[in-house]
Amino acid sequence: MPTTNTACGAPAHEPLLGLAGAVLYVKDLPRLCDFYARITGLPVHPGEADHAVLQGAGLPFTLVQMPPHIADSVVVRQPPERREDTPIKLVFNVASLDVARADVTALGGEMNPPSRQWPWQGRIVCDGHDPEGNVFQLSMPGG
Repeated sequence: MPTTNTACGAPAHEPLLGLAGAVLYVKDLPRLCDFYARITGLPVHPGEADHAVLQGAGLPFTLVQMPPHIADSVVVRQPPERREDTPIKLVFNVASLDVARADVTALGGEMNPPSRQWPWQGRIVCDGHDPEGNVFQLSMPGG
């Protein structure tokens, strides 16, 4: 008999029906693949020319090259503007927010300052965006 998730009232399902991974469509696949591999420490697994898969012990994170007709309509400003008009935020674990913040900046992204990080479920989290403005959150032990 399924249990109920009290937060949303929906019945809980078997783990097989859970999240299987995450996909992010990007304009500049090589740059974003390098960015996320360096920030997260996730190894890049060989893929096709139109996508890259980063995966450690957890779920796969797949970066997919936008089709040209879509990529042509996406404007990436310099510095990139955070695209906060999406209901999804990817969260990545890191060992240190301070080290990650410096790396994110060096690689063309931006993190919120330390004054805007907060404790969440036994971790410290902070939002940022990649070189194309895609929003993400980094999470480290603590809190």
